[in-house]
Amino acid sequence: MNDRPRSVPSPSDLDRLIRRDQLAALRLSMSTAIPINMALGLVGMIVAIHAGQGAVGATWFAASTAANLLRLALCRVPCAALSPRTALSAEAAARSVDRHLRLVWMAAWLSGLVWAFLPALCAGCTAAQTVFYLTLTCGTTAGAVTYGTAFARMPIGFFTPPLLSFAGCLLVAGGFDRICLAATVLLYLAAMIRGAFLCEAGFREASRLKNEASALAQSRMEAHASASALALEMARRATHDDLTGLLNRAGFQQDADAALRGEAALRGDGALRGEAALRGDGALRGEAALRDDAAVEPVAHCLMLLDLDGFKSVNDVHGHTMGDRVLAEVARRMAAALPPGSLAARLGGDEFAVLYAPAPAGIAQDVLAARLIGAVAEPFESLDAGRLGISIGIHQGDAGSLTHRLSCADEALYAAKGAGRNRARLFDECLRDRMETRRDSERDLSQALAEGVVTVCFQPIFGRDGRTLVSLEALVRWNHPRHGWIPPADVVAAAATAGLTESLLRAILEQACAMVATLCRHGLETVQVALNVSPREMAQIAVDEIVLGRLAALGLPPRMLEIEITEETALDIGAVQAKLTALAEAGIRVTLDDFGIGYSSLASLRQLQAHRIKIDRSFVTGLTGSDDKCGLVQAVLALGRWLDIEVVAEGVETADDLATLQAFGCTLFQGYHLGRPMSAEAVADLLASQAGARMAAA
Repeated sequence: MNDRPRSVPSPSDLDRLIRRDQLAALRLSMSTAIPINMALGLVGMIVAIHAGQGAVGATWFAASTAANLLRLALCRVPCAALSPRTALSAEAAARSVDRHLRLVWMAAWLSGLVWAFLPALCAGCTAAQTVFYLTLTCGTTAGAVTYGTAFARMPIGFFTPPLLSFAGCLLVAGGFDRICLAATVLLYLAAMIRGAFLCEAGFREASRLKNEASALAQSRMEAHASASALALEMARRATHDDLTGLLNRAGFQQDADAALRGEAALRGDGALRGEAALRGDGALRGEAALRDDAAVEPVAHCLMLLDLDGFKSVNDVHGHTMGDRVLAEVARRMAAALPPGSLAARLGGDEFAVLYAPAPAGIAQDVLAARLIGAVAEPFESLDAGRLGISIGIHQGDAGSLTHRLSCADEALYAAKGAGRNRARLFDECLRDRMETRRDSERDLSQALAEGVVTVCFQPIFGRDGRTLVSLEALVRWNHPRHGWIPPADVVAAAATAGLTESLLRAILEQACAMVATLCRHGLETVQVALNVSPREMAQIAVDEIVLGRLAALGLPPRMLEIEITEETALDIGAVQAKLTALAEAGIRVTLDDFGIGYSSLASLRQLQAHRIKIDRSFVTGLTGSDDKCGLVQAVLALGRWLDIEVVAEGVETADDLATLQAFGCTLFQGYHLGRPMSAEAVADLLASQAGARMAAA
């Protein structure tokens, strides 16, 4: 294992860097040394001319000059390895450096060979000019070592030929003085060679230290940049959604609060002006700046909550990978449709939020909502056209905290989704009243249950003739002291929010059991009482244990109680099947309510052990005048006969609809035309009067 720190280059990389430094230093020093060499050569030629060796001196000088010009040219030839603008691999750069170093050494050797002929200008070291030329050679070669400290082979290649030439000529000339001088030249040559290698070693060591220090400094810079980038990325991830790139809930809260603080400052008594600055990531910040003249009109913000319609079916049918692609594409389309300076966020799941100022943006909230709906309605790749839509809740106002505005927009979103797909709804006084009603309901429901003011009324279900009582559906009723009658669905929702789901179920069950006891007293053991159980109740609490336990405690027959569930419960069969099985095995019938508007399948009907299905009122009311409704109702009736499941038509409002249903073969009916919801006392009176009539007839 290599334990070398990442900041230290490997030996091979370091060697390449050192050789590059050697080449760069050589090219720089040769640019200075060669002109001096040429000047010394010129002096040598002048001395030769003065000694009567003009032709030989000129020839030698021409050859020396040619060699020096070649060496200068090599210094000027571009080297890709030394250019920061040229991208080369490490191996290619190393080959380029080695090639240039080899050429420099060969050119120095060629120049040295030319200088080796210098003894010819002094008659083979026998003329009076011998000492001058020897001195000239020694000075030139010494300079070669001085200027060639980076690469020993370059000066060695230059000074070895002339010094060996002079030593040889001195030895041939003979004489004690010349022989001693030749020995001195050879000793000088050896010292020069050793000095050249020592100089190169010193240069390489200095280059090594420099490159290691540079690498360490670069590593620290990269580490700092990496740490800074990581910090920025962590900050971005803390405020942005990884999938869509939009703000997440925390980031939206932060930036929206800043924008709304600017808006609130503008509404103050002082001279404050809020300026909205668009950040680099598209987040809007509200800033308040002091002015000395007059107050500026505040800029009101519009908050939108958006929820995809049909997204769950995309996940169920196509998988979560496709769902993620859809969410990312929705975010992209939203960002393209929004005006500059808007805040866009994914709050979670398929819920998004937008905050913008309509006046500065020059686009009204209804226009922008229509633009967003149109953008999402465009076909998605690999999805059926029209599968996806979007509902939008809008809060337009200049007061309240972000939490309050979100609550208002959520109320509008709930209303938009209730009205159908691709709808936008503005939070208005009607929705404000509804929100206050729900808030008060959640607050007051516990006391209402304790005081017994949450009651149950019963709507009858009749047989084929429209007069024979078959079942009674228990419907919760609550007359709130401030808001009046609360719709049953809102009572159930308030109980869920307030954590009173089980308490509400027990209260309704108690009154349903009382009605079962009343039926028993009147000898109507074949009539069932239907108890509505919401999907939340069925999933979260032990409905089977509660119902069966209470029936056993009161000694009532389970066969006289029905459990009505909605198609929504069938979406998570695994969570409720065991409870429904326990109820069915005890003799309690299971009815599937609102059939036709949800997601039930034939398999789910079998798994839920449904004994009865109820055709949703939207298909029954106005049946006589609608061919489409007639076809749907007939299909459901045929399905019931095929599966041996009873079918109830709810929402029978007219005699014509009743007659049409009877003609289709429907045997069970419920609706205002036949009987409205009644109190327990009214049902008891009705049963008593019917019993009296039967006795009189008998």
